[in-house]
Amino acid sequence: MEGYQDRFINLFPKFKDYPVTCSEDCYQPSDLLVCNEPMEQCTYTGDSMPLSLNTGYTVKWYGHASFRITTPDNQQFLFDPVFNQFDWPVNWAFRLSAGFNRNEPEQPSDSVLNATDAVLYSHIHYDHFSKGDIQAFSAGTAFLTPLGFAEHFPGGDFNITEMAWYASKPLGKVNVHFVPGHHFSNRILVPYLYEDENKTLWGGWLLEHEGNTLFFAGDTGYSPHFKQIREKYGEIDVCLLPIASYFSAESPAFYRKVHMTPEDALIAAKELNCKVMVPWGYGNNSWKMGDKTSHSALFRLLTMHERLASDIPLHILNEGEQVSF
Repeated sequence: MEGYQDRFINLFPKFKDYPVTCSEDCYQPSDLLVCNEPMEQCTYTGDSMPLSLNTGYTVKWYGHASFRITTPDNQQFLFDPVFNQFDWPVNWAFRLSAGFNRNEPEQPSDSVLNATDAVLYSHIHYDHFSKGDIQAFSAGTAFLTPLGFAEHFPGGDFNITEMAWYASKPLGKVNVHFVPGHHFSNRILVPYLYEDENKTLWGGWLLEHEGNTLFFAGDTGYSPHFKQIREKYGEIDVCLLPIASYFSAESPAFYRKVHMTPEDALIAAKELNCKVMVPWGYGNNSWKMGDKTSHSALFRLLTMHERLASDIPLHILNEGEQVSF
């Protein structure tokens, strides 16, 4: 194809017209969070908003971006499972630069891993794709990935389906749709010899079962792509949306471009008409990349949810908790 250069770009690469930006008093205290230090190592103790949903989806959050979804037809899907540190050599590079390892989340049992029908990856970054975890799945597990992803799998006979934006694949009675995100990809850098900037695609996943929908956005900044998703698939029942990794004193514009602030996520949830929003990215098991503290993003979400008088119901999980909608 004329002009094709083997690299992917966002649908709205020049977008920067954010509807809302908190500029002061963004991290108000909350009695709903009990912390060991200011906004650090916290437990959410608030009650969930009452809902009248009956979608059949059960959501378990392991931490960061890793979720286990039980579908209405009793399949088990995992989104972005990373249960240890980064793959080598980034694990020790991060430890040297940041000075800590993250707290590792709950390790799923062998029976849980063997019962997994499909693993769905949003993009190739180390905090969302771990080669070290792949071998634990049974031989029959389906792997759904963005385009350009399969070559990064370790050696072995894996059932991999690469998908473009707006491609669909049936799994049991669930239709799985790969949808756009506003992010980027890279994994390998050998200075002056090789780099893979944006050679693999990125995006989110939409599950659809008899009209009931669940959306996992993956890492993404805010852009008009959320309106496109709503126009194509209709309003979304359950939205798993990222709210962290947006802060950088050195590169604020870049971090805001590729990750949503909590207020961005609330605007996205409104545009998707989410029946409930489950936030993620913060937490005691996070790497705190682009965050002030482990739970600063959640404090800001609670602040902005009230300040914007948002009518989007929130269901806030601590790592290891699950909920049925």
